[in-house]
Amino acid sequence: MQIIALSFVPFVSWIIAARKKEKFAAWVGLKKVAVAHRGRFIVGIAVGALIAVAISFVLDSVLPKDIQPANGRFADKGFTALLPAMIFSFAATALPEEIFFRGFIGAKLSNRLGFAIGNTIQAILFGLLHGAAVFGAYEPQIPTLVIIFTGTMGWTMGYINKKADGSIIPSICLHGASNLYSSILILFALF
Repeated sequence: MQIIALSFVPFVSWIIAARKKEKFAAWVGLKKVAVAHRGRFIVGIAVGALIAVAISFVLDSVLPKDIQPANGRFADKGFTALLPAMIFSFAATALPEEIFFRGFIGAKLSNRLGFAIGNTIQAILFGLLHGAAVFGAYEPQIPTLVIIFTGTMGWTMGYINKKADGSIIPSICLHGASNLYSSILILFALF
């Protein structure tokens, strides 16, 4: 459902603005990764992965333990839920969120307003979406931390995609891996 929900607006926009110019997948960044400097790109991905792990670790350690994250359904299930957690991490969350935030909002705003402004706006919206999940239930510093940390991750993924010639494949992998890391902590009661 999340893939359909988060792809609906980009799809309608594509039909209106670009269906005669390029395929939908390419329009939202689902295309082959093209990089000018492979070594630097790999280092960038490694740095992005370290940022993702650090953010996940910090959030997991500072958030109240009663916060039920989206992947909380896998709590204490161990290896029996590893495959469903992987599918959830990549297909149910990373793919639709990357299509919507980096492939649609970030790319289209960057084309109109420049990369710095477009990427920052999509990162703020990404952070706000994640912060909204805990808003009102906790003191204001909790959603603020969630917004800052997930917004930072959103900005980083947008930057990596820019270096990949607009492909969202790297951010899908990074986002999915970050979600899976968090799911593994929950699967094995390490969170």
